[in-house]
Amino acid sequence: MNLAPIRILALLLSGTGLFLSAWIVVPAPILPLLPLGVGAPEISPWLLGLNLLAVGVSWVGIRSSWLHRLALGASLIALTLSILPLAQLPATEQRMNTAMQDALGANYLSKIPNEAQIRMRPQPFSLADTFTGIHPPQVRHTADIQFAAPDGVPLKMNIYQPPQVGKYPALVVIYGGAWQKGNPKLYDTLSRYMAAQGYSVFAIDYRHAPSYRYPAQLEDVQAALAFIREHATEYEADAERMALLGGSSGAHLGMLAAYQPSAVPVRAVVNYFGPVNLANGYANPPRPDPLNIRAILESFLGGSPEKVPQLYRAASPITYATQTQPPTLLVYASRDHVIKAQYGRQMYERLREAGNTAIFLEIPWAEHAFNVIFHGPSNQLTLYYTERFLAWALRETP
Repeated sequence: MNLAPIRILALLLSGTGLFLSAWIVVPAPILPLLPLGVGAPEISPWLLGLNLLAVGVSWVGIRSSWLHRLALGASLIALTLSILPLAQLPATEQRMNTAMQDALGANYLSKIPNEAQIRMRPQPFSLADTFTGIHPPQVRHTADIQFAAPDGVPLKMNIYQPPQVGKYPALVVIYGGAWQKGNPKLYDTLSRYMAAQGYSVFAIDYRHAPSYRYPAQLEDVQAALAFIREHATEYEADAERMALLGGSSGAHLGMLAAYQPSAVPVRAVVNYFGPVNLANGYANPPRPDPLNIRAILESFLGGSPEKVPQLYRAASPITYATQTQPPTLLVYASRDHVIKAQYGRQMYERLREAGNTAIFLEIPWAEHAFNVIFHGPSNQLTLYYTERFLAWALRETP
């Protein structure tokens, strides 16, 4: 029997599986490799299948060649790595359930209307969804609505509405991108998903650094909120039931906008891996640091904490955590090499110490921006608890 083709296939499968699976535990040292660190844990069910196939092919010829034995060893290592996220799922779900109940009450789900519960994901994780994807139903979508033009820069928003005409809670979605790049389309799938859940969703834009430094971005978010309140009836939104949701720098802007003493009233804030203490983030960047956090902060604020300390304090959401603030959901990744999860926990503790309602959810296998893989295990968990938190916070009779 000619085993040469099997040998080549075994080496190809085992090498590919080990290379991809290694990024589940290996941090990306440079920016071009960061997508591997973000994506590998989120496609771990696919990698599990690939590695099982590699083990099987390598086993066929294990007695014929040391190359087969090498391939088998590599495949077994890769198989172990690809199992790690799925193996941690049950305990992670339990911790998240406990965190939700501790903050909102053991019976918080009973306060959510049945019609809202019916639309929610029935379970925190679906293995089938990791292979077939999550496909939101059709919703109404209006693009490029201009809400402001500071310094002559047109700022626009995309609006997503449930299929049926009505009056719905307002959800403002703010994209991330280190305050330097991005557009409202980045969270298109999330916006469509939440509109299908029964929200009028406003995905907003803001000016970017370094051309425009803080507080330009905060002012743009505030302008968007004022526009939404003014045009709430036109866009079928209940301005008295508004929540802000953002990722990374978008989460930072959402918290800042909600926490200002003169803020437009909002009922809830959802923070996906957002920076909260900018001076600490500058002093203790992640290791490795593929994005160069200090350069990003200097671009955003115009200098280091030593040069502009007042700006670092004013632009840090944790500065306002000791005041009365809306209920806040914080979701962070344990392996985040952009925004350390420890800062999210500090924010949570500060909010709780001040008597605020806050929930901290941590995903042990995930990297920053895990939600770009919308059907991955991390985002499935995040969606499950986000939709329950928002339904609780934005119900008609709190």
